[in-house]
Amino acid sequence: MGRRAVSEESQQLSGLTSVLAANRPQLLRFFTARTGDAGEAEDVLQEIWLHISRAESGPIASPLAYLHRVGMNIVLDRVRERRRRTKRESDWIAVEHDVDPAGPGEVSDQSPSPLAVLEGRDRLRRLAEAIGQLPPGAARVFKRHKLDGLSHGEVAAELGISRSAVEKHIAVALRHLRELMA
Repeated sequence: MGRRAVSEESQQLSGLTSVLAANRPQLLRFFTARTGDAGEAEDVLQEIWLHISRAESGPIASPLAYLHRVGMNIVLDRVRERRRRTKRESDWIAVEHDVDPAGPGEVSDQSPSPLAVLEGRDRLRRLAEAIGQLPPGAARVFKRHKLDGLSHGEVAAELGISRSAVEKHIAVALRHLRELMA
């Protein structure tokens, strides 16, 4: 049974890989049209290949449709990450340049009170200490996702773990931080 399962898995992998190879030009056009950038479409195809080479799945009724769905999920993840990054950067610029986000170009004094500054520094110090006390795996995943802004998929690919493992590490980290910050 073990050999049969491995054989079926390798046949499925080679089947999806061959469908990807056979339909590469069509998929490249499809994702270029969706992303507006041939380079990004190439990256999406590479991520599809990585996904299907790692995925454990059973028989797939429509492999080409499956590849389209995987690719669109990747495109949506990239769009969401780009939006988060843009918002984070614009918020940072607003704070750094003391610009009121409600009115572009409007400068206002939104300086916190000295007490608020002290409380914020204390809370930041406690948070840094709490992050330092996280279990190593949870700390690494938490920092890459929450502090560096990588998506779950990007963290999983970088660390060679599943998205589920990334989610579990983040849950452990958040639970740990809530307890330490309470």
